[in-house]
Amino acid sequence: MSKIKDAFKNGKAFIPFVTAGDPDLETTEKLLIGMSENGADIIEIGIPFSDPIAEGVVIQEADLRSLAAGTTTDKIFDMVKRIRPQIKAALAVMTYMNPIFVYGTDAFMAKCAECGISAVIVPDVPFEEKAELQPYCDKHGVELVSLIAPTSHDRIKTIAKEAQGFVYCVSSMGVTGVRKEITTNIGEMVDLVRSVSDTPCAVGFGISTPEQAKHMSQYADGVIVGSAIVKIVAKYGKECVEPVCEYVKQMKEAMQ
Repeated sequence: MSKIKDAFKNGKAFIPFVTAGDPDLETTEKLLIGMSENGADIIEIGIPFSDPIAEGVVIQEADLRSLAAGTTTDKIFDMVKRIRPQIKAALAVMTYMNPIFVYGTDAFMAKCAECGISAVIVPDVPFEEKAELQPYCDKHGVELVSLIAPTSHDRIKTIAKEAQGFVYCVSSMGVTGVRKEITTNIGEMVDLVRSVSDTPCAVGFGISTPEQAKHMSQYADGVIVGSAIVKIVAKYGKECVEPVCEYVKQMKEAMQ
């Protein structure tokens, strides 16, 4: 069993996201270790990019803060490799095709494997174009996480049949960000996936409260939270580790 699928073995998986290098890599290092200790099953590490087209204002601003602080992809890899033995959670990186292409796709996936990163999530590579990445992921044993959205309709089964790691169910139309209400029929999306695949389903985009996490975990195998955590980081800066860890703990407990 893959390290990603393994994370879903003991109940519902909580999957927090942080932008690496916001406010600095030292803080990110503490966050990754702390979130793992407080209930994170998989951690998504965002590699900052100047044009993150799937992200709302909160994560866009985090990316800009990180880049302004001098964060680079190599610095992120070096940090993750150094602290990987201290982290129980599985790790995934979320980024875009441009940073991977510029780094060199083969070199990028090799580095992920070397650092103990089990999966990549690349929102701007549609299913029909995944051949740009899949051979390199397969070569280095890195899983390519597939995304499905409310607009995927007939494509959901097609995407799910070839899914690796987990299926990322996008809960809402538009970009990432906190939402008061999620109206998409997540249960229906998950049922379509499960009709053709036993790959776990995790829901993301818009989830921010323990109540939302509890509700979504009734349908899905995991819950992904990004913007709500990045907002805490933005508010507290270098003092964010304790409040973020407390938040992770509350969200994980709500899903039990």
